[in-house]
Amino acid sequence: QVQLVESGGDLVQPGGSLRLSCAASGFTFRTYGMSWYRQTPGKERELVAAISSAGRNTNYVDSVKGRFTISRDNTKNTVYLQMNSLKPEDTAVYYCNAGYNSPLMTDNWGQGTQVTVAS
Repeated sequence: QVQLVESGGDLVQPGGSLRLSCAASGFTFRTYGMSWYRQTPGKERELVAAISSAGRNTNYVDSVKGRFTISRDNTKNTVYLQMNSLKPEDTAVYYCNAGYNSPLMTDNWGQGTQVTVAS
């Protein structure tokens, strides 16, 4: 059974940093690209960052380039999102899913983790 468990969200001031984690199970993690998405009320879920299966390739939405870094540890079946220089517009629920740039396990979204950037 596929499980994706996101954690690390919090309330942080503008300019602050957070590190999100996504623990995956139920599939062969090391063979899948992984991506982070975010969603705010009334809007569609959007791709934030993606990483290839071995971690050699990454992709970011323009609004987070230079501020966010996606990484993975295939020994721990975990993908990370380091978020620096956070802005109020980064406020959202963040999700991970298998797949590079598009979600492959759309029936298995996790609960997400809330990131709130506010002073």
